[in-house]
Amino acid sequence: MKTESMDECILVCVYYGPNGERLIRRGGKIAKMLNCPLYVLTVDSQPEDEWDIEKNHFISAWKKIAEELGAEQMIVKYNEKRPLVKVICDVTKQKNVTQIVLGQTAQSRWEEITKGSIINELLNEISFVDLHIVSVSRELKVQEGFYEKGIRAYLLEVAGGYMLCFNHTHLDKYEGIFYKEVGTDFNNGVFKFMKGNEIIEVLVIDDHVKDINDRIN
Repeated sequence: MKTESMDECILVCVYYGPNGERLIRRGGKIAKMLNCPLYVLTVDSQPEDEWDIEKNHFISAWKKIAEELGAEQMIVKYNEKRPLVKVICDVTKQKNVTQIVLGQTAQSRWEEITKGSIINELLNEISFVDLHIVSVSRELKVQEGFYEKGIRAYLLEVAGGYMLCFNHTHLDKYEGIFYKEVGTDFNNGVFKFMKGNEIIEVLVIDDHVKDINDRIN
């Protein structure tokens, strides 16, 4: 039996990085439990045409996940020069948000959210809103210097698994981002791609992926 709406509204705030999917799914669970609208917000100071392949990959993935979870809207604020708290507050008031989901280990400017001063500022500006500071695990340490900057790549199905390639052809099975290990002359690292509405990460060893179901946890 479907529960009645409790006049709640969830806003998930995510920033370019690995934890967005977990946060969106957490917000989706809350929205489903309360039978209420779900919005997803991401903010960046760069114009859209200056975003690199990694950022665009995350945005595309988040949009698919948000759609899967029945979100009302995925809000992307490009070229945003206003203070972060101001943007969150404006969206909160526009959408009548009552609960905000934030990531404890989010990156870049979103790290400020976990500091008391930013939280206090949000509470002072929108005292009627509940804040959920979610602890989320970090992915692979791509941002900690173990891997080079991600580049667009493809997986071609071959005997015994899949082969990594960098030129797009009609034979490609999956398109995604390849993170090469620092200090190796071979294509060893991690391939990250979308399968359905799920972000999947698999190991690449000497240009090959043995099994895409053997995922990295």
